[in-house]
Amino acid sequence: MPLEEYRRKRDFTKTSEPKPAVVRTHRKNLRYLIQKHDATRLHYDFRLELDGVLLSWAVTKGPSINPADKRLAIRTEDHPLSYGTFEGTIPKGQYGGGTVMLWDEGTWEPKGDPGAGLQKGHLSFTLHGARLKGDWDLVRMHGDGKKENWLLIKVKDAEAREDGEVAAFLDNLAFSVTSGRSMDAIASGEAFKAGEPRLGDLTRLKLSERKEKLEKQSKAGSRGSAIMS
Repeated sequence: MPLEEYRRKRDFTKTSEPKPAVVRTHRKNLRYLIQKHDATRLHYDFRLELDGVLLSWAVTKGPSINPADKRLAIRTEDHPLSYGTFEGTIPKGQYGGGTVMLWDEGTWEPKGDPGAGLQKGHLSFTLHGARLKGDWDLVRMHGDGKKENWLLIKVKDAEAREDGEVAAFLDNLAFSVTSGRSMDAIASGEAFKAGEPRLGDLTRLKLSERKEKLEKQSKAGSRGSAIMS
């Protein structure tokens, strides 16, 4: 039964996490999201919609936009699509107890047949998120079979970074992409106040301005090279 493992691990009389429900399978505009999760250990839950569920991996150190970084991503149970809007606190004593933040959201495009890629152990895709974009790979590692350990790797493209921006990437985006709340604000039950600027919106603006600045610098460098030649 789909999502049986998800059901087995949760007591829905105690947790506000969504119950599995019958959903329509999408073939286009597949959802992608990341939830920052402060459970036994802080990690980032990376989720990709496929065949009516959210395939899930726990990325222990969080995603990196540097192609040289290979982030450990441990495959976990599939989650229902409704989990994609969940932000709040899972009670102590419940599976995954701790604070959950919706850190990024958008859509993803698999390259080739995603089912075949999962079976083979190499899933290639493009992300269209508010924070993560461009091409990525998930590569399964060889192991003893107790856990499915994968590596989440950024492909070298226009969205990749290999400079000082990498170290501060997660620290500078330490708030919800939807509510603008910090982990502490979510844990305390603080609600987003209508009429206030959303930090997520401001960050998207800053990222857009940064990209525009880099493009201008690149064009200026190209013109300088042409003059020198």
